Amino acid sequence: MPTVLPAPDEFWTAERCFITELHNAPQSPEASLARARVEPGVTTQLHSLTGVTEVYIVQQGSGLLEIAGARLRLHTGDRAIIPPGTPQRIHNDGAEELVFLCLCTPRFVPAAYVDLESS
Repeated sequence: MPTVLPAPDEFWTAERCFITELHNAPQSPEASLARARVEPGVTTQLHSLTGVTEVYIVQQGSGLLEIAGARLRLHTGDRAIIPPGTPQRIHNDGAEELVFLCLCTPRFVPAAYVDLESS
């Protein structure tokens, strides 16, 4: 039987960015898709995802992505693949909001998130 899910709302996270979960459902465990929005001057929380590969697809703005200590410049249209368990964060050093899609495989669950700043 088909499942219809309600339209998602954007929410603020402790990661210091806004998230809209476009698709994240137990009925589809193979992947989830979220939209992240980072305000100018903000650096997201250093973290990793246990057992989850994450792909960032930049829709707007630019920023400096840090993956396992390496820094990569990202612009609109760029993509970055972040392997499971890899320390990561992104800094919006531009004048406009940084907006990117986060494709997680398998789907993101809160138990996979590891805060590397507080631990």
